[in-house]
Amino acid sequence: TTEIYTLSLHDALPIYTSAAVQAVKDADAASLKAAQALDAAGVAAGYTDDVTVLCPNQPLVSGKADAQKAWAAMLVPGTQITWAPSKVEVAASGDMAYDQGTYTMSTPGPDGKPVGDKGKYVAVSKKQADGSWKVVEDIWNSDLPAVAPAPAKKKGK
Repeated sequence: TTEIYTLSLHDALPIYTSAAVQAVKDADAASLKAAQALDAAGVAAGYTDDVTVLCPNQPLVSGKADAQKAWAAMLVPGTQITWAPSKVEVAASGDMAYDQGTYTMSTPGPDGKPVGDKGKYVAVSKKQADGSWKVVEDIWNSDLPAVAPAPAKKKGK
């Protein structure tokens, strides 16, 4: 007798998506390695040409070239940064994914002393024609309370 097996796309999704999840994690790790080396071009290499980056306390950044400039302004000597995804989800279509996680960062302050930050992020990635994954939307924000502005001085005092 001959046995016939049928395999639907739904049956293959756990295998297919687990490979995509790993590919997104690998791309994320490559961007982190570049950031830790203070390599803004390396971080930007993980973005699509039409990326949108929403850095904290800054206007929206559009496009890979401007994203690289934004990272170059953040990745100054003395900067230490790390991040780790806590969740990666891939769309059933296999062409979009998001990862969310946490970050910590320390940058030199105006007096040269380190200023620490920690927070969370979400990055949306798109599968490219060559099979690689690149970030198309990137946003992060701090868990620390906002610093209140200094009170305005009254005139005449």
